[in-house]
Parts: sequence; C-alpha cells; structure tokens
Amino acid sequence: MNILKRTTLVLFFSCILITPFNPAYAEETIYQYSTIDSLLMGNYDGDLSVSELKNHGDFGIGTFNGLNGEMVFLDNEVYRVESNGKAVAVNDSTCIPFVDALNFKTDSILKLDSVHSLEDLNQKVAEDLPSANLFFAIRIDGRFKTMRTRSVPAQKKPYLPLVEVVKNQSLFKFTEIEGTLIGIKSPVYMKGIGVPGFHWHFITKDRTAGGHVLGCSFKKLTAKVGSYNNLLLQLPTTKAFLDSNFTHDKEKELKKVEKDSIRE
Repeated sequence: MNILKRTTLVLFFSCILITPFNPAYAEETIYQYSTIDSLLMGNYDGDLSVSELKNHGDFGIGTFNGLNGEMVFLDNEVYRVESNGKAVAVNDSTCIPFVDALNFKTDSILKLDSVHSLEDLNQKVAEDLPSANLFFAIRIDGRFKTMRTRSVPAQKKPYLPLVEVVKNQSLFKFTEIEGTLIGIKSPVYMKGIGVPGFHWHFITKDRTAGGHVLGCSFKKLTAKVGSYNNLLLQLPTTKAFLDSNFTHDKEKELKKVEKDSIRE
C-alpha cells in the first residue's frame, strides 16, 4: 500500500466492532479531518476541499488553509469568519486543514431559561446529556444578550504554532444579536485527536458575522441536541503531517488557545 494515498481511519464506538462501515451509519457518524494536535503544531494546510466536506454532513466547525478564519458549517453552507469578524460564504474548491462535521439531527430538546456565561452553558447542556462518552452536536437559534467571539488573520509560512498565532487574535463583542450557536461535544478520551469537551462557533442570523465563541449569555432559548456513536477520522497525506512528531502533550496549549486572551 502506498502511504501517500489518502488514508481514512474508521473508529467505531459501538457494540459490534467487526461490522464494516456502511453508509447507513452516516446519521450516527461524526467525521473529522486531521487532529487538533496537528493544528496546534502549525499544520495549517490540508488536502480536503469544501466540496468533499459536504459529502460528510451539513453542520460543523473547523478552519481553512493558512488558518484563514473560523469555519461555520451550517445548513450545508460553509462560511468563513474573517479576521475582521465578517462572515462570507466560501466556494467548493477551498481547502481545509481541520474540521468536525456531521449530518445534524435532533434527538432531544433542552430548554434553557437563563445562561450567564459559556461555562454556565456547558454545564447545563452536559447535565442533560445521557453520557459523557459519546459525541453530541448542539444547535441554539435565537436572540443572545451577549456574544464574544474571535478569529485570526491568515498566516504565512513558516507557520507559527497556534498558541502563538492567537496572541494576535481579533476579538468581537455583540449585544442583543440574533443568530445561531453551533457546538460539538467530544469525550475526554479524544485528547490529542479532537477538542475534548465543548467547542462552539457562532454566526449571525443574516450570516454576516460570527466566530469562535469565547463567551455568551441569553435567556429562554432552546437547544437541539443530536447524539453520535461513530467516529470517522480521515488523516491528511500532506508532507507536513506525515513528518510531524506527535509525542509531545499539547493539552496546556489547547487550553490557552481557548481563552479570551493569552497575553500573560
């Protein structure tokens, strides 16, 4: 087998481990391209196109080659939130270094009377989930009292690690804004592969602004929640990925890049 051919790793978190992957499982599958540790290292160029991404779902979170903005994948449309906070639709030839995607479905509905912070939202959603060991997608549409987001400028080679890039992140604040909050909740055992816990992105109702979510507050909104028990992990075949050394633990770096500011 030629290692440079596109490699796909299929991981099933289900009872029947010997069952081969079947398209019928698509509704229960979360698809991921590359790993979060690869992105943290500065591997910002992938060989997955938006066109290919759409074969794996209609909802997701990620970024673009060159770390050029935050991705919001919603209702089968892919948007880039640029470093000025503006959201624009991208064409199908645009390439991606990291993404989580799925076909969104609603398995349960959670009524949220009052949320005061992102941490508060995470806790309230987590308390309603049937297990911490599966994957979940969350969609919240409505009016938000406050929303804090970020994006980063496109990078030039040689690429810096992500923890250095976000020191120059652009921060955006919205008040009384209508839009959609989309999130993916991953199990703790995804450390190094995905983002353990919650990962949220936001886009306004008119699809003109948004970003990676750092904070929010709202009252009386409803969260639609879908559960997923299969993971399809596709690994890049780029030289940067194949030559990377993944022996170092990057958990601390990931926690830093999730903060409002890491200028300490």
